[in-house]
Amino acid sequence: MDMKLNGKTALVGGGSRGLGFACARRLAAEGARVAIVARQEEGLRHAQERLGEQGVDVLTFQADLSRSDDVERLVEQALAQLGQVDILVGNTGGPPPGGFADFSEEDFEVALQANLLGQIRLCRRLVPAMVERRWGRVVFVSSLAARQPLEGLMLSTTARAGLLGFAKALSDEVAEAGVSVNTVMPGLFRTERVVSLAEFTAHRQGHNDATAVFTSWEQAVPARRLGEPDEFADLVSFLASPLASYITGAAIPIDGGRSRSIV
Repeated sequence: MDMKLNGKTALVGGGSRGLGFACARRLAAEGARVAIVARQEEGLRHAQERLGEQGVDVLTFQADLSRSDDVERLVEQALAQLGQVDILVGNTGGPPPGGFADFSEEDFEVALQANLLGQIRLCRRLVPAMVERRWGRVVFVSSLAARQPLEGLMLSTTARAGLLGFAKALSDEVAEAGVSVNTVMPGLFRTERVVSLAEFTAHRQGHNDATAVFTSWEQAVPARRLGEPDEFADLVSFLASPLASYITGAAIPIDGGRSRSIV
């Protein structure tokens, strides 16, 4: 399917690995000019090399979205090189796993800065221009934990649930201008993040083998498997495209059926 993204520009957060990397690769393959953002220069270089080997050319920007000065610098550099940003894939690495008693007040603040306030900062700088041009796409990457709390994801649930609320409220204000704002809520995908969560869970259960954890997770998913990053990128690229012009304010689970909600 042609997503009609030729000539569009996209800024993809957390694009050096995992789901963000897959989204950047797919958007570029669909014809968009793509820039990826991550905190570590080394990870960005490695991602750029991997994509280059696959015939995909991307721009890279180092920034920590929890820092307002980094966001300002990022937006200035991105606009200077891209000209404009038509598509924002709001994605950041998840906060560390753990329960309520494991974290301090400062830990919650760090999670909110990175996973909620950082996305709001980007929108404040990029969305007004989308409204002025009468076209734009914002796709936030959240988590199934934002709607259905999962063991060990206290920080993620807290910050990402706030992002769901922000996305819905923002979508109401910009829909008439042709700007859509949607959130995707991934379940378990084969990424570095999920491997670390499996290892954390295994340790909490008193053993070091994460194999049993992966098996139990697969059995908890009606599809009986974990998702592949490219499957996630398919959904994001569709929501970022002109084909999804009448979809906004949605929070869409992509989890093999693991979410038990009927709404």
